[in-house]
Amino acid sequence: MVVGRTAVINAMQSGKQLERIYLQNNIHGELVDEIKKLAEKTQTPINKVPVEKLNNLNVYNHEGCVALIAKVQYQDLQDVISFVVEKGEAPLLLILDGITDIRNIGGIARSAYCFGVHAIIIPDKGVGALNEDAVLTSAGALEKIAVCRVNSLMKTVDDLHMNGIKVFASEMKATKKTFDCNFKEPCAIIMGAEEKGIYPALLKISDEQFQIPMTGDFDSLNVSVATGIILYEVMKQRN
Repeated sequence: MVVGRTAVINAMQSGKQLERIYLQNNIHGELVDEIKKLAEKTQTPINKVPVEKLNNLNVYNHEGCVALIAKVQYQDLQDVISFVVEKGEAPLLLILDGITDIRNIGGIARSAYCFGVHAIIIPDKGVGALNEDAVLTSAGALEKIAVCRVNSLMKTVDDLHMNGIKVFASEMKATKKTFDCNFKEPCAIIMGAEEKGIYPALLKISDEQFQIPMTGDFDSLNVSVATGIILYEVMKQRN
């Protein structure tokens, strides 16, 4: 952890990546404004919390501000895309929308690394923290695969389109099947949370929607399992 307003500012200014910042919800001042400004620039999530939350972290002189150092080194999405294209490969990206269970995230990262995904894209809010438990669940895959944190998945889809990358969405009610999609082309695949699915506006701007065909009459697969099945189909097509 990084404790105190000045320490958090210095950490961000020195390039240290933070997982998130806990900021007491009733504090103000120049240093607080600077923290918010740097957090926006570095796409670091801020959680406004009561002072009791900070006190329970068992740190002293926190000045209403405590930050968690990132276990995962986040990378710039455009840099990843450019690097992949320069290698002569078709980008394969995975977008996680609203997935909060870190065990699922760890399992997804493990499959993504095994099946050749170039980067996992996550929003800066509404997703499980990529903490030590997530890294352990992923068997270390989160430390090997590129992870890109963005402040808007909607804008990210626009950026992907500008890079010539087609966006697929895994949707249980879609009519198209997994094996009917052309995953050989540059593409990104959106996976949503099991309870809510993909955010409707995000689903709307995707290029194609597909479902995993199943013989049993059941609501849905676990999102980690579903991701592995989809990525295996992608690898099979590309190989």
